[in-house]
Amino acid sequence: MTPIPLGGGARAGGLPPALLWAVMVLLPLAAVAAALVSQHVYDMQPCPWCVLQRVVFVAIALVALPALLLRSPLARRVLAGVALLLAACGMAAALWQHFVAASSTSCNLTLADRIVSSLGLDGAWPEVFAAYASCADAAVRLMGLSYEFYSLLLFGLLAVLALRLVRQPR
Repeated sequence: MTPIPLGGGARAGGLPPALLWAVMVLLPLAAVAAALVSQHVYDMQPCPWCVLQRVVFVAIALVALPALLLRSPLARRVLAGVALLLAACGMAAALWQHFVAASSTSCNLTLADRIVSSLGLDGAWPEVFAAYASCADAAVRLMGLSYEFYSLLLFGLLAVLALRLVRQPR
């Protein structure tokens, strides 16, 4: 049986890089959209670590977007590396939120709070990037799993996709 050529530089049996990049744009934006629905429809207010993860999701989408248009393998590989680092940062933030910050009564002036404040996003777009709850108050479960673990899973998937894109053949 002869493999069907997929085009776009994909190996036989693999997914086209353009599809992987599109997922790297859409998946993080969908995660932020779900967080906004949770916040504005179901009144589940975010803590600074939740907001920091939103920032990382948006950053991954912004890094992946130009890769859809670029044809340079080197530029795409660099962008995939940046996305991989961002996904690792997102995983670290989700783990820190669950194992450290969720047991804290105050999230004020934590690293997450300082990063979001220094970027100015909480003032520029408070509906999306302002924290309104403490980490302990924001500890919510959905179907038995903490929200930050859903975030961790998505960051893990994004890391796998980014790693695959870093390793794409020329």
